[in-house]
Amino acid sequence: MSRLRFLVSLITSDNDYQVEQAQSAEQAARSLNVDLQVMYAGNDAITQSTQILKAVQSPQAIRPHAIVFEPAGGTALSQAARAAASAGVAWAILNREATYVAELRKTSAAPVFSLSSNQYEVGRIQGRQCAALLPHGGSILYIQGPTENFAAKERAAGMQQARPPNIHVTTLKGQWTEDSAQKSVRSWLKLMTSQRAAVDLIAAQNDSMAMGARKAFQELPEADRERWLALPYLGCDGLPKTGQAWVRSGLLTATIFIPPNAGRAITMLVDALVHKKHLQESAVTAAESIPSLEELQRR
Repeated sequence: MSRLRFLVSLITSDNDYQVEQAQSAEQAARSLNVDLQVMYAGNDAITQSTQILKAVQSPQAIRPHAIVFEPAGGTALSQAARAAASAGVAWAILNREATYVAELRKTSAAPVFSLSSNQYEVGRIQGRQCAALLPHGGSILYIQGPTENFAAKERAAGMQQARPPNIHVTTLKGQWTEDSAQKSVRSWLKLMTSQRAAVDLIAAQNDSMAMGARKAFQELPEADRERWLALPYLGCDGLPKTGQAWVRSGLLTATIFIPPNAGRAITMLVDALVHKKHLQESAVTAAESIPSLEELQRR
């Protein structure tokens, strides 16, 4: 086989976890001697589908041997997946389960699989973090990712399942980015209900949105600003240079480390395409509370 060509399609470049996904893919590609192209969809599923289909339909000499992608919208791009399978292009889905995977694996000559963090368990960990920090109950302001996004829905369901019934939740919506959360909190602060809200903790579905919430509260007059900034802030992703660093500096009280998996997907694809290793239909990576739940309970 000629030198392998892989395409990695990610959600947005304006998010530290997605950037880390790209870096993990680039590191794996370099070590495995794979030509790699990374594309971002700008948080738009139609853009992502168009980019992938264009790559699949390109001449064979430049067509990727494999596509690794993290869905930008509510669907896992079944049309693009079938086009890839028909063209003999391997297909790896990140952080999403798709019902068509089992079907395509029966007919595709190329590998088809999914690799995901357990998003529901990520939400459960955050629910347990809330319980550890609010042992007597209270209210949280919860900033969720895009409504149609699989990870956002799973994390929300897990958090709701794990939180104690004496912790009440007010939910705002973001787009995984710091700027989107800042705008969402700004809008909420203009409502009369926010002025009466007795919030005890801020929890966001990723670290960027938690930091965006902090930025919105930093814009308030001094008396209100100090009250809001003194609350615990929780995020997810927990990357060493961002989320974990913000925990060490005190900007976040806790985060959840979710290992980037794009590099691992590339390694798995090389094992399958070059070394003919059989891949399971789906694989899962484990998340971890930072700091540990036991430490949060001691606080």
